[in-house]
Amino acid sequence: MSFVSVPQPKCLKKPFVAPRRHMFGPGPSNVPPRILQAGANPIIGHMHPEMFEIMSDIKSGIQYAFQTRNNMTLAVSGTGHTAMECALFNAVESGESVLTAVNGIWGERAADMAERIGARVNTIAAPPGGIFKNEEIEQALSKYRPVLFFLTHGESSTGVLHPLDGIGDLCHKYNCLFLVDCVASMGGAPLYMDKQGIDILYTGSQKVLNAPPGTAPISFSERACQKVFNRKTKPVSFFLDLTWLANYWGCDGKPSRIYHHTGPVSAFYSLRESLSILAEEGLERSWERHGKVAEYFHDGLELMGLKLFVKDKNARLPTVTTIIAPTGYDWKEITTYIMKTHNLEISGGLGPSVGLVLRVGLMGYNSSKASVDMVLEALKDALKHCHKSKV
Repeated sequence: MSFVSVPQPKCLKKPFVAPRRHMFGPGPSNVPPRILQAGANPIIGHMHPEMFEIMSDIKSGIQYAFQTRNNMTLAVSGTGHTAMECALFNAVESGESVLTAVNGIWGERAADMAERIGARVNTIAAPPGGIFKNEEIEQALSKYRPVLFFLTHGESSTGVLHPLDGIGDLCHKYNCLFLVDCVASMGGAPLYMDKQGIDILYTGSQKVLNAPPGTAPISFSERACQKVFNRKTKPVSFFLDLTWLANYWGCDGKPSRIYHHTGPVSAFYSLRESLSILAEEGLERSWERHGKVAEYFHDGLELMGLKLFVKDKNARLPTVTTIIAPTGYDWKEITTYIMKTHNLEISGGLGPSVGLVLRVGLMGYNSSKASVDMVLEALKDALKHCHKSKV
């Protein structure tokens, strides 16, 4: 007699076969065979010496990708949102002032997270597709006196690449930490953590790095560490407590590591391989390639009569392009048609850009003229076959 009352799921009795698609949306991007193969290596223990060696390699790779010598450099077990929370939960205490720059969805998310831990949040806002002048930022720093200022380098919801030069110096002038989200830009556009005075920088594994989603590189400056490790209260999250993470990643100088959580072993294999590929190509070559491919793509779009959402060429994110939704068309019909007919993913807007744009991501492995040609052909076909309103 069986005491099992819930039957075996019929859906699990047949194997799942993932479709092969061209992942040209804002992420995740296609994972190249070399990284897939790395992730398929045999599992070892998350506290084995070989695992610590892999983690050390990852740390070195992140330091290179971020252009930093920060000792407090690691990868959080989770996506970019996890790293965003790790930064805010460790650097900010309840009642402290936080300033966020909102020119897309990620500034909105950072403000939401900071509010949830009791911070006094103020924002400066620019319209979608816009950027902030350093003078505007300094005025807000002077007015609100925050302990931390958040800015998105690569705003994937609007396609903006925000200038960073001089902002770190302004933050430090007002005794404020500079937190930067580079999830959509790292590896695709010039970024210098130490030279640009960035105190906390984080990214995700699934964009230019082309690794599966699930790990998020992050780095803290010495200035940031001074703030984090002199808190009056514990961080609200045990899982993201930097004191524990620093020990797990061997960043605290202690001779032994204490169990904190079971790290995603296979994801660490993949992340190490993706950082190895970036190092082999070289940052400057990667930045140049993404820039040239984006320019080729933008030229092709304009020849088709399509318009780019970000007017300022210097403020266009080379990894994620935002195209003004063609007049008279339903953007959902366009993206659905392209997926069904060309097996190719592009997406609509996100947050403040919903209904306004189409978004195309060409990152890392996918950043090539061949990929551009595929997208342009798919768009031409969609505009020919999708319904266009005469109104």
